[in-house]
Amino acid sequence: MGGCSAPNCSNSTSIGKQLFRFPKDPVRKKKWLVNCRRDFEPTPHSRLCQDHFEQSQFEEIARSPAGGKKLKPNAIPTLFSVGDPPYAAITTTYILLPLKPEPVEKELNFGDHGYARRTPLPGMEEEDADRIAEDQQPCTQCQLLKKQLEQEMQHSARLQKEAEAMKKRLYRLDRIEKGLQNFLFEDQIRALSLTKRSRRAVWSPETILKARKIRCAVGTKGYEYLRELGYPLPSYRTLCNRLETKIMVTTDMSCEELAELGLGLMATCDSPTEVVGDNDEEDLIGVLS
Repeated sequence: MGGCSAPNCSNSTSIGKQLFRFPKDPVRKKKWLVNCRRDFEPTPHSRLCQDHFEQSQFEEIARSPAGGKKLKPNAIPTLFSVGDPPYAAITTTYILLPLKPEPVEKELNFGDHGYARRTPLPGMEEEDADRIAEDQQPCTQCQLLKKQLEQEMQHSARLQKEAEAMKKRLYRLDRIEKGLQNFLFEDQIRALSLTKRSRRAVWSPETILKARKIRCAVGTKGYEYLRELGYPLPSYRTLCNRLETKIMVTTDMSCEELAELGLGLMATCDSPTEVVGDNDEEDLIGVLS
């Protein structure tokens, strides 16, 4: 609890006494110290109780926020048990100006009643000052980590946008691939990713037969034109290597009869540019190996 700093006085707030802190004005503070016969430097917790002030040193109407008495701005303590004080109380009239209200006195526990500042250990003041400076200054490592976190968040947002764009692109490519599967084989779709003259393409038997039919249908020039446009078709040399030397024959025999002979017949090639015989009833049945 708070106590009075005057000699031979043990008053405190615990017994209902009101305490007043030493003034900040150096001149008034010196008068207080001289009158109370104390040679010390008051701390922010040093107080004098109300018993050391004459009644004329209190305001008649003004009250403190706690409801107690309030000292006049030029009040001087004069009531001490050590003889007459060097400085008498000031009783001249003055104009009362609005001042900042005195803080409410709280019960504080000080072992020596705030008589004097305790002497700190050597080095304690410097440590306290360094600790206060560290608390007030922003942490350099915290700022660095915060900056790195912001950069990582920006990088994550950028990667998320790129991932969304890749998903949309994969969806479009998947639809395109499904559309190509309607009229192209798997080997033809793979050949689209190769260069036009690449020899790395591996053609399936189905593609070879399909290419042969297309060549028979559109002719040599039409077939080469499709290959120039980028249509995935094997070259004429590849067709010749995959298909053995053939001999064109015409016959009145049916496909079933020729199959029974085991002569290795292939599918019929109905080319609009080729004329086979003069008899319309003869049909081009196949190619004899």
